[in-house]
Amino acid sequence: MLIQIRDLHRVYQVGDSEVRALDGVDLDIDVNEYVAIMGPSGSGKSTLMNIVGCLDTPSKGSYRLKDKEIAERTDDELAQIRNQEIGFVFQTFNLLARADALHNVELPLVYAGLRHEERRRRAKESLELVGLGDRMTHKPNELSGGQRQRVAIARALVNNPSIILADEPTGNLDTRTGEEIMAAFEAIWHQGNTVILVTHEADVAEHARRVVRMRDGRIESDHRNPNPRQVRRVGDNGSDSA
Repeated sequence: MLIQIRDLHRVYQVGDSEVRALDGVDLDIDVNEYVAIMGPSGSGKSTLMNIVGCLDTPSKGSYRLKDKEIAERTDDELAQIRNQEIGFVFQTFNLLARADALHNVELPLVYAGLRHEERRRRAKESLELVGLGDRMTHKPNELSGGQRQRVAIARALVNNPSIILADEPTGNLDTRTGEEIMAAFEAIWHQGNTVILVTHEADVAEHARRVVRMRDGRIESDHRNPNPRQVRRVGDNGSDSA
């Protein structure tokens, strides 16, 4: 089992009040699952994502990643886990404006201490995987929104992480471009990665093979998706409009 979560709680102190963002969550996610975590604002899905991504720690309960208890890790160990095990894709892309696509994708490898030649090789492979082999020297302002998100996906993939964790990955994109980004996640999943999407949009969640719905800090339902929405792969029909 890749992820094991038991009786997970996260409580925030807001003034004199306590806010229970997570209230006893149990969840297992295996290797090479494609999971959408859904819920309205305030449901706890973003808090759960932050804990799964080692950006936050629980107030109570257990989160085990690859059978290692995350709550017991130091800040430095958590940073290492984030760099090695988790690839993040955010709604706002989070790219360096003055750096080209290749350098943006290289960044996790810089932090990992890889040599320049190896960084370049892996970054190029990652960009080619998402259909941007001909855009490596372009800066973010020279790319469309869909292309910028694909650079972010390439950056998430470059360290060969255990988990691709995407937070509202199509939120800033038009419908057609959003579909092309979902095609990229489909391809990533088919290659053996574990993909976790956090979204409030039902049409995005329909692409996943499993849908977990949250409400009021708890899991409301957890079911397999027997008829996932199918999309064409990035680059099909010669298209690179995203």
